[in-house]
Amino acid sequence: MSNGLHFRPTRAEIDTDALRHNATMARKHAGHCKLMGVIKANGYGHGAVEVAHAINGSVDAYGVAFIDEALKLRDAGFNQPIVLLEGCFSEAELPVCAHYNLQPVVHQQAQLDAILNARLVKPLAVWLKADTGMHRLGFAPEQIEAVSKQLENCPQVGSVTVMTHFANADRHQHPLNERQLDRFNEVCARTTPARTLSAANTAALLSSALDLGDKASQWCRTGIMLYGVDPTEQQEALPLLPAMRLLAPVMAVREVAIGEAVGYGSQWVAERPSRIATLAIGYADGYPRHAPNGTPVWLNGVEVPLAGTVSMDMITVDVTDIESVRIGDEAELWGPNLDVAKVAEAIGTITYELLTRVSERVPRHYK
Repeated sequence: MSNGLHFRPTRAEIDTDALRHNATMARKHAGHCKLMGVIKANGYGHGAVEVAHAINGSVDAYGVAFIDEALKLRDAGFNQPIVLLEGCFSEAELPVCAHYNLQPVVHQQAQLDAILNARLVKPLAVWLKADTGMHRLGFAPEQIEAVSKQLENCPQVGSVTVMTHFANADRHQHPLNERQLDRFNEVCARTTPARTLSAANTAALLSSALDLGDKASQWCRTGIMLYGVDPTEQQEALPLLPAMRLLAPVMAVREVAIGEAVGYGSQWVAERPSRIATLAIGYADGYPRHAPNGTPVWLNGVEVPLAGTVSMDMITVDVTDIESVRIGDEAELWGPNLDVAKVAEAIGTITYELLTRVSERVPRHYK
């Protein structure tokens, strides 16, 4: 019987004040536009329900990937609009959407047909997605006018929001940004002028180079910004606060002689008499196995390098240059002292992946 206890000290500390601060910053950038807080993938690894509580009041709606994620929020008592960004996977979900006031995205013909043929207890608010260049989901721009009219004339539909998604908004000078915006403006021109619209994700919202205008920004969607990460190339850093601090204890310290190897595959070999600390975290906890030697870890006030292949439950770091390291000392894998973006760059991935892959066996502590 665990009674919810966690004896292994490895944990992710979630700062709810940081979440609130970041949501306030997003609200400021959104201006008079409505703001959707995207909390899919369990709130980007931070805990969807807890994030929803923290940002409640700063956002006008929540965004999740699919219906299962939405129902967890409804079960937790949230009544705000919830948008299903992947839409419905079958017609059986539509009555559930109507009952729970969930707003599905419609991005392909099967979803459209299901809505047109449905018989629901009340009309749905739907989001119609235009594929302006991402080529992942959405109707082609030339289809939007006809699809929009079908939805407008459908008794099962109460409102339609036309949306798109930028593929390169985090790269200010990418030529596809303007092409996508031009295509979206053409789409908007073919639909009802009073239509509710949404083009801006976090990167587009923050980008000074992408002029969305009032029309394309009636709804702004923000995700990664809520968790303290600026995904853009801005030289001046935004005053965001990291919401997650991932911690693991030192569980062993040993001396390694010159020429001795550490870890699976013997990928790290001591070039000097070395001291190696073993930390209680590994790829089963979500720390990437492909993290290379030299990936920074924060320990006792300094950065120390990863030394050896990441194991399922453990990693090893070179602490030779630290005067004192003891069993029980806590290392920060990322957080206030070590920017998750710096870790992601060293590993060759993105902040989104690091945050969302922290596994369920790592307890979240909220403060």
